[in-house]
Amino acid sequence: MVLHYKVTVYTSNRVCATTLNSVHIKLVGTDGESDRTWLNSLVIFRGSVTTYTVCCSKSLGKLILIELDKRHRHFVPDGSWFPDKVEVKSPEEDVYTFPIHCWISDKATHRYREGKALRIFDESNSLGEYARHLELSQRKANFRWNEKSPGVPNCIEADGPCTLPHEVRFSFTKDIEFKSTIGAAIIELELKGLECKKKNWKSFDKMKHVFCNKHTPLSDYVQQNWKEDWLFAYQFLNGVHPTLIQRCKTLPENFPVTDAMVSKLFISGGSNLSNELKQGNIYLCDYKNLDGVPAHITEQIHHYLTAPLVLFHKRPNNKLMPIAIQLNQIPAKKNPIFLPTDSPYDWLTAKIFVKSADFSEHQLNAHLLRTHLLAEVFAVSLLRKLPMVHPLYKLLIPHTRYTLHINELARKELIGPTGIFTRFAASGGKALMMILARSLSSITYRSLCIPDDIADRDLQDVPNFYYRDDGLKLWNLIYTFVQGVVQHYYKNDDEVQLDPELQTWICNIFEHGFLSKKETGIPQSFTTVSELIKFATMVIFTCSCQHAAVNNGQYDYGAWMPNSPMTLQRPPPTKKGTTSEATILQTLPPVNFTVQGLTAVWLLSRQSSDFVPLGHYPEDHFTEKIPRQLQKDFKDKLDDLSKQINMRNKGLEIPYTYLDPKSIENSVAI
Repeated sequence: MVLHYKVTVYTSNRVCATTLNSVHIKLVGTDGESDRTWLNSLVIFRGSVTTYTVCCSKSLGKLILIELDKRHRHFVPDGSWFPDKVEVKSPEEDVYTFPIHCWISDKATHRYREGKALRIFDESNSLGEYARHLELSQRKANFRWNEKSPGVPNCIEADGPCTLPHEVRFSFTKDIEFKSTIGAAIIELELKGLECKKKNWKSFDKMKHVFCNKHTPLSDYVQQNWKEDWLFAYQFLNGVHPTLIQRCKTLPENFPVTDAMVSKLFISGGSNLSNELKQGNIYLCDYKNLDGVPAHITEQIHHYLTAPLVLFHKRPNNKLMPIAIQLNQIPAKKNPIFLPTDSPYDWLTAKIFVKSADFSEHQLNAHLLRTHLLAEVFAVSLLRKLPMVHPLYKLLIPHTRYTLHINELARKELIGPTGIFTRFAASGGKALMMILARSLSSITYRSLCIPDDIADRDLQDVPNFYYRDDGLKLWNLIYTFVQGVVQHYYKNDDEVQLDPELQTWICNIFEHGFLSKKETGIPQSFTTVSELIKFATMVIFTCSCQHAAVNNGQYDYGAWMPNSPMTLQRPPPTKKGTTSEATILQTLPPVNFTVQGLTAVWLLSRQSSDFVPLGHYPEDHFTEKIPRQLQKDFKDKLDDLSKQINMRNKGLEIPYTYLDPKSIENSVAI
């Protein structure tokens, strides 16, 4: 008697997913396995859904996994194949789904489990346990840790994006678009003769023509209003770096601002600095992380980097305004406190030094470390420690898409020895690693969780803080989604504690991401379901929302270079009354530095055509009804939030769009 298993192969519709190779399958069940069977197609086309028959002499029982391999045919080009999933209908009419969603590029045998999520103690036979062990052994060989620099999170061991496993690389579409964006920007600059022009800018008007055809409404707005104090202050709430400002109830000892300095700035009659501090109307940005960092020195330019302190006042009209700036941490006669009542050029110069320091703190701490590098840690730990069948793998893997590839590109093109950041930023080279190590040593778990972070910075009630408003709503939606999924698989705390793969995963993150620093507060193990829910929420929020908040506005606020200079080429003024428009132009980066920086932020702000928004799960890693319904509910709620944000933005002079769910990518992919 011959039994027939109906096998349906779903091939991805992505570019280059077609294969001309010979593909074979083996079905493995609790009661036996099929012969290795050729899927009798000369070509398996992209986007195709093709059905085949596998014959067996007896029932295989409950199917546990399938084995796929791809062999090169003579006289036919070898190439990769991208199957999305395989469905098998047994003679008993049971349907099994095997999610794949990755490239098969070699001739090795690849094993894929049936789609139902299983923890290790859910495995009903030794075959399932063996398959998990085999998969993780191979993953550990493919995804190895590398300690690039002491004091910095470990990263994947690779020698550029092309050496990464195929499953984590860019799609063909993403790769081509990325390269063409770079190429187009470079060609435009070369045609204008700007890329190699080492001279200072002769006027602010000349800067307007760097990228004539690459304006955004907000970049134009910033260009027109960048000198305004209210726009300077607004950016610390809703620009690309909204994570540094905090309420100030007591002035730092090293920032000796007096009532006499600022009393004229308070509109409320009879008010003074002490009263405003007590009433919670004073806010502070402190760049102490940059204190003592030696600015990068290159053959082309001597860079200057300061560690400012900036004081803000919330006016009765709820606008935040800067009221004092000290450009270095140690008070001294040659380190004056600049005020809005000083000469316009003194005050503007002080703000430019702040914005240059903010560029370094934002790019290296808020952006590179707290999103890109941590997302890489989450991705590598996930791939090394959790098998595809684990529920947490299925929950989190969509939020690691392209992260390893983009980070390898960054290490080569941005922060490598010949990268743009290394060559042109004040905080490049040795300064970069010094700042990263300092930033990691001061990182806390609470600062990665936006509800805790907002509370710790005492910003719960500051008005017009759209990053906070949208971020907290997103955190709550993600939390509810994660809670539903986690509680579906973990009914009590004991099940969390008894999952060795889960415990190994968090240990790996603690060790390689946070270098085993207990003071960070990062969990070293999970003891409760609620701990697991919060941590998984933080991972998803970091890889999607937080990255969008600190990445997507880079061109909007950085296209006008004086608003975000990556370096400065004169030291900060040591006394008042020594500045002019000429000294400001001499202080700002030269032409070639400017255009290199703009090329980078233009590239990092571009959305790819294969962008996957938050809450969209085109790859069905979950096959069960409840988690799939939870995904749908999550997406519906995100759609509702997007509508609310768009309605609010219609009434704003500067719409805050970076945390609109439709603008948030599921992962750190750019």
